[in-house]
Amino acid sequence: MLKFKSLQFLYNDGENDFMAITSSSVCNERMKLEINTEGDVFSVKLTANSEITIQKLCAEFECEFKDSDRIFLNGYQSWTDSVEHTVDGKMRGISHIPCAIREKYAFSQYGDYNFADYGDDMHGWSYGYIRNDDKYIFIGSLAEDTGFTQLITQVDKGLISLKKDCEGIAVSGEWCALKALLTEGGENEVFDRYFSELGVKPRAAEPIFGYTSWYNHYQDIDRNTIKDDLNGLNAHTVKADVFQIDDGWQTAVGDWLAVDVVKFPDGMKKTANDIKDAGLIPGIWLAPFVCEENSAIFRYNKEWLLLDDSLEYVRGGSNWSGFYALDIYNPEVREYIKFVIETIVNEWGYKLLKLDFLYAACIVPRRDKTRGQIMAEAMDFLRECAGDAMILACGVPLASAFGKVEYCRIGCDVSLDWNDKLHMRLMHRERISTKNTILNTVFRRQLNGRAFLNDPDVFLLRPCNNSLSPEQKKCLAEVNALMGSVLFTSDNFYDYTEAETKELAKILKIRDAKIISADLDNDILSLRFRIGEKKYIKRYDM
Repeated sequence: MLKFKSLQFLYNDGENDFMAITSSSVCNERMKLEINTEGDVFSVKLTANSEITIQKLCAEFECEFKDSDRIFLNGYQSWTDSVEHTVDGKMRGISHIPCAIREKYAFSQYGDYNFADYGDDMHGWSYGYIRNDDKYIFIGSLAEDTGFTQLITQVDKGLISLKKDCEGIAVSGEWCALKALLTEGGENEVFDRYFSELGVKPRAAEPIFGYTSWYNHYQDIDRNTIKDDLNGLNAHTVKADVFQIDDGWQTAVGDWLAVDVVKFPDGMKKTANDIKDAGLIPGIWLAPFVCEENSAIFRYNKEWLLLDDSLEYVRGGSNWSGFYALDIYNPEVREYIKFVIETIVNEWGYKLLKLDFLYAACIVPRRDKTRGQIMAEAMDFLRECAGDAMILACGVPLASAFGKVEYCRIGCDVSLDWNDKLHMRLMHRERISTKNTILNTVFRRQLNGRAFLNDPDVFLLRPCNNSLSPEQKKCLAEVNALMGSVLFTSDNFYDYTEAETKELAKILKIRDAKIISADLDNDILSLRFRIGEKKYIKRYDM
């Protein structure tokens, strides 16, 4: 079990810097720091008598690592690679990429590269574990809404650190600095306990099977391609639940009420009605917290854009024409987002909202709010806007979505090949990769049915428009069916031969399987699962 060693606390009272390294509570005329352990819940509460600015808050725990241990540390957001590592594992940041390329494509904005150190130690966010066979030592933050918690393993020193993402935050009065569950047991035992302590239950929702337009057409969609794929989906004997239109229906990212009338001359309400007439739930994609450079918002509403400490617009990344984060605390921005979602849901008739690039809301913290607090409030706002419509969250720090959305992406985008081009593998941890998203599906499987229903992204069985081998397609489809609750494809079933039709029937039959264990050893993924009383083992070459 983990043993608390010490807490490092650095702050400024407006005039001077102060530091405390302590293993017990401390109190002075400026503040009170209470350290408590109740059972297997560790907490740190700060009470500031007047405003202080926190520079660092980090708790260290002693841990005896074994060579046979496997370490899982949850990645920063949906797309961040998140797998079990050996004790000598490494995580690569983006410092190896030439500075000019990093700046041009804003790679740092997709993940934690601006506020996490990448060196010899591995790190993750919100929760993680050390596994030895079927025994888990589990660490999970219970206070992500006051600030994200970074988990850092220092194997050579026998330490695990819990570091609050709170540098520069101004605090007065009481503040929950750290609160974490530190427990051990079997897989289901520790994860059930974690979500019980969080008080999180998944929203009422059912597993869904259906279609999304992205991985066949990308932005090249119109009413004819949508109609063709809708007919193809309905031509299959297996009944689907959802038909979701992805990026490409709008004139520009951010201009959500400006439908591309060349592509959709009858508007998006007509398309939603067509989907409903086919007996399916209409779904649609949007990225509510960003706008691209080519948008009307960027041209005419620059006061809506988020600013950093240098009063520069905050870039979100390099997608589309380049894009920027919106300031979710600007009343006009909130009014606009609310009106957009109400229009899409109530007037157009879409009942599933795929809300993407959500991390953009919290790229930069405020003096009065940490990234974690901003993201928690952003998700609360989206939940309020969506009402009874279902949300499929994507590109989001996962803990901020716990219990607030029906479905959530837990991996990066699937690629039309296995692991993207060689030079792309040198990029950020959030890059597209079929291999990476499969592994995220495996090692974030415990969230499914506890935090929300997991979306592992699409499977692709079609014989055209991709370069996946038959074995790779089968691996992707089977892992998605075994461990996810959103089973989507971008295939038009008219493209299927008898072989693909039979394969689809097989994967639909394993959706009710119960996972026993998962191991990744020398790029061989071994899955053990049960269907009814019969046990199975599957092995895949990764």
